[in-house]
Amino acid sequence: MIEPAGQHTVRRHNSALVLRAIADGPGVSRAGLAAATGLTKATVSTVVDRLIAADLVAEGEPERRNGPGRRGTVVSLSPTGPHGLGIEVGVDYLAYCLVDLTGEVRAEQVRFADNRTPAVFERAGEFLRAAMKEAEALGVPVGGVGIAVPGLVESSTGVVRLAPNLGWRDVDLAAELGGTFSVGNEANFAALAELWHGTGLPDFVHVSGEIGIGAGLVLGRSLFEGVRGLGGEIGHLPVNPQGPRCSCGAHGCLERMAGQEEILRLSGADSVDDLVGLLEDGAPVAVSAVREAARWLGIGLSTVVNLVDVPAVVLGGTYARLEPWLREPLLAELEQRVASSAWSPIHLVRSPLGTGAAVRGAAASIIRDILAAPDVPRM
Repeated sequence: MIEPAGQHTVRRHNSALVLRAIADGPGVSRAGLAAATGLTKATVSTVVDRLIAADLVAEGEPERRNGPGRRGTVVSLSPTGPHGLGIEVGVDYLAYCLVDLTGEVRAEQVRFADNRTPAVFERAGEFLRAAMKEAEALGVPVGGVGIAVPGLVESSTGVVRLAPNLGWRDVDLAAELGGTFSVGNEANFAALAELWHGTGLPDFVHVSGEIGIGAGLVLGRSLFEGVRGLGGEIGHLPVNPQGPRCSCGAHGCLERMAGQEEILRLSGADSVDDLVGLLEDGAPVAVSAVREAARWLGIGLSTVVNLVDVPAVVLGGTYARLEPWLREPLLAELEQRVASSAWSPIHLVRSPLGTGAAVRGAAASIIRDILAAPDVPRM
């Protein structure tokens, strides 16, 4: 049985409606908000007062407009309101990102470490506490924490069902860290960051390659996660059945053929920085290694494009840094293998967010949740 909406539900709905209008058009007056939302001016005024009391909204200068009549005071999202904190647990690093209600990055840090050990939970907990102290030092409240991990995360429970590159299986990360957090797949968070703060394309597959390879699929400006939130594992597409054994147990997975470690091995480089230097110098071995990775990446991505008819590929993470050398051979492979490429060429885009997309997406997802369901006091 569907129950009627109570006053609290209506209040939260109206607050979210007004907040979204402010986010979409910062510097708007209360009268402008009434016109944008369809709510009465009296209702908007009451809602704005509540949002100000909750430090979700701040008043500014009188609006600028021509003509007679009283000018209203503009309102915008509060820069001192609740912030979103994103944490990323990578295979060889930890990262955090603190963003305000507008999505502006207020603090960020990356700490390199090998997380393929049982000590990762203690290390991640210490890193989380350090990030919270940073927010405290800035004098801003943390409205929630999103944690990005390179693995299969069940959307209904937040349990990391499998993260082969970390050696995790059925890990309740929030319980391990002793808190209430939003845990999600790093590739999905990266795709959301691209949607909200990066390319802004409505339909694309975002692919990033570090130790593993992850993909986030955005269709109609919405993230497609699959039925249980376990989709997007492009790194474990079998592209070469005779290839080397993968950490997942299969042979010839895409990440074993085109992942960062394989590119470094073939190029003889010690790090991505070294690899980029070799590529800039035109070192034949490095160029050949990247072209080989592009070939396998094209095989994997063509499967995705043929299946879901997505028009754009966004290269993130390490692939964003390697894009100048990946582009030509990758496009050639896609044009050969994607059935629709003859009349609908694939749009290949370099991510403007690069390796910071996942942690920023984790932080921004908290802000999105706050704006969608604000907790406002009764007046």
